[in-house]
Amino acid sequence: MKDTAGAAGGIDEGAEIKVVGKSGQISLGKRYAGKTLRLERRTDGSVLLTAVAMVPESQLWTLEEPHRSRVERGLAWAAKTPPRDTDLDSLLKRRTKRVGRPRERRR
Repeated sequence: MKDTAGAAGGIDEGAEIKVVGKSGQISLGKRYAGKTLRLERRTDGSVLLTAVAMVPESQLWTLEEPHRSRVERGLAWAAKTPPRDTDLDSLLKRRTKRVGRPRERRR
């Protein structure tokens, strides 16, 4: 059911009326399928859902300086630098040799 109050009622043009089912759930439609949402319960009784992106703890370092700036510089470089073929022979010659004796195979 579409809301007819429109901008005069302080509701966006795309606002809809949803009924909460007996299990306490509402359907938001396929547009939000698989998304992570933050639920904010306000003191006036209203509820606000906001789509969010979650960052795993193991990757939080990418959001801190100096790593964030380095990642941004790398992405900017990649966006403006055209790809080129890699000379595999040259790359293999540059690799570092292993130090020490070879490891024995496990039996």
